[in-house]
Amino acid sequence: MAFEKHVFGRIEYLERPAAQGAVLVLLHGIGSNAATFEPLLARLPGSWRVIAWNAPGYSGSAPLDVEWPLASDYAKALRQLLDHLGLDRVFLAGHSLGCLIGAAFAAAHRERVGRLLLSSPALGHGVPRGCQLSAAAQARIDDLDAYGPDGFARRRAPRLVYAPQANTAIVDQVRDGMARVQSPGYGQAARMLAAGRLLDDAARLQVPTDVIVGAEDVVTPPEYARRAHAAIKPAWRGSLTLVPAAGHALYQQAPAAFVAALEAPAETVDGHFERKRR
Repeated sequence: MAFEKHVFGRIEYLERPAAQGAVLVLLHGIGSNAATFEPLLARLPGSWRVIAWNAPGYSGSAPLDVEWPLASDYAKALRQLLDHLGLDRVFLAGHSLGCLIGAAFAAAHRERVGRLLLSSPALGHGVPRGCQLSAAAQARIDDLDAYGPDGFARRRAPRLVYAPQANTAIVDQVRDGMARVQSPGYGQAARMLAAGRLLDDAARLQVPTDVIVGAEDVVTPPEYARRAHAAIKPAWRGSLTLVPAAGHALYQQAPAAFVAALEAPAETVDGHFERKRR
């Protein structure tokens, strides 16, 4: 079954309904959108209700009302959507920038998150709101302004895929999703990334949390994932999965490993635990 498109207020979201089973909420990254998760549906248990939102400012979702939002602003919009859907408890999975949103939400509303998966986690740049943007965040905004969505996507998409010349179909998927970014939503997300402090929220988590990353990710490299994993308190720290031959576009390049991480129960352990998928 494919996604169905819905709109609640200022937020557009996609949903695969199901009468029973877990409720999985997927949070996309800065250069992506909800539709990029659709190929995963055939791999996910049919009993799961699956919801993927378009973050504020993406696709049919209206941008936020603040020029420089924080992760907590996006988490507030997510809470409003879950309230509308009557979802008291969900399994939350964020990718890249979506990890900042997911961790902010779970840290503030632990009773509403049964599990959290941080995939290819962006740590944020820790710039105080209103100060000069980090160079990386400013470059994102400048590139979109200079090249437009199509040119922006052509320049950036190959970097998200491991061995892009050998995986052109995956690069095309990533590029197609990235070419849909728009202003002012992308600029808001870039500013949120600049201000983001994932490690702070990770330390506040009180929900079982797993981390997964591509071994060849050059955007949010494995060291970022290790730092995020280590920041989680031992009582809530689940597995750290390193996926061989996968880059930043993890759920597109290694969908089986991504779904396996979703299906596996969180393993809370004392100390560092790393699992490699072959």
